[in-house]
Amino acid sequence: MFENVYEECLFYELKKTGLKVEKQKILPIIYEELRIENAYRIDLIIEDKLIIEIKTVDFINDVHKAQLLTYLKMTNCKLGLLLNFRTDVFKDGVKRVVNGL
Repeated sequence: MFENVYEECLFYELKKTGLKVEKQKILPIIYEELRIENAYRIDLIIEDKLIIEIKTVDFINDVHKAQLLTYLKMTNCKLGLLLNFRTDVFKDGVKRVVNGL
């Protein structure tokens, strides 16, 4: 399936728990007087503390980790999870990324 399907289902399940969950949160980039509104888009952010980035790729590589680390730094969040749904065993597709711990 596509990433957006997993994102929607995970968002639905997390909302049922009562947690504050945002999906597709936009992060702008500001360079001098230039503001780029849609520079980055976070898949899911929970309680303004945990970022979840969803992938459906053959394997997680350094670019995916760098993407999530950038989101963590820009939001001052400490913890992020990369969830890759294209694995034989789901736990093999879960990667933890931390910001400054």
